[in-house]
Amino acid sequence: MTQTSIGVTGATGWLGGLVAARLADRGVAQRLVVRDPARAPQLAAATVARASYGDRSAVEAALWGLPVVLMVSAAENESRLDEHRTFVDAAVAAGVQHLVYVSFFGAAPDATFTLARDHWATEQHIRASGLAWTFLRDNLYLEFMDHMMGADRVIRGPAGDGRAAVVAHDDIARVAAAVLLAPNEHRGRTYRLTGPEALSFADMAQVISEVTGVPASFHDETIEEAYASRAAYGAPDWQVDAWVSTYTAVKAGELDGVSPDVERVTGLRPTSLREYLLARRQS
Repeated sequence: MTQTSIGVTGATGWLGGLVAARLADRGVAQRLVVRDPARAPQLAAATVARASYGDRSAVEAALWGLPVVLMVSAAENESRLDEHRTFVDAAVAAGVQHLVYVSFFGAAPDATFTLARDHWATEQHIRASGLAWTFLRDNLYLEFMDHMMGADRVIRGPAGDGRAAVVAHDDIARVAAAVLLAPNEHRGRTYRLTGPEALSFADMAQVISEVTGVPASFHDETIEEAYASRAAYGAPDWQVDAWVSTYTAVKAGELDGVSPDVERVTGLRPTSLREYLLARRQS
């Protein structure tokens, strides 16, 4: 096994942590780039470097000598796009050759989901940087579906009958690990990562009800209701816009459509929402 390290960001989070664990299981040398080294997982053949995405010099030092890096998108904040651009520019200066970026299924300059526009702009900055790249455009995470319910077991949002092909973190992590281990095979590829079926929120509520035995339902809010119901959180306007537009993007059909890319890259069929919930109940 080569001792050339793979760079992994976001290892203190869910997705980056799963990728790092998969690489460690393969005995791969990796460098975990994190904001807080005290929270970094303790993994065999892994070193840790401290850097925040917006700190150009720290990122450049953390990525120095790494040929391929997984760039998990930064935490949602108003300046995330600037942080992404800073990270990409630092990667170029550090001599990184290939960037694997965790993007979003509906990334487009005019996407309904507001944050998908930032993902598109990040992709464009990476393309213009001269780096080799692979984009992983993830659909909504299926693990979040049963957490979107209120205390009354109702999912609320202005999504209508729109569908989303929700995908498991573990399936995304398997794709990411496969790409990182053979980056040249995936150079210049954009993968649409979905689960095996597209479901409306009413469908998801029905699956949750059937698996858990506790009734759940979906209420199709109006736009006005959606903003009013989220006002109590006191979140900034950009954040509320993002929350609401997650649902309106589904209604617009921008998260619909099942892709074969998870199975194409990994050789394994992606997990469905029902399968995930059944496995969790049995664990």
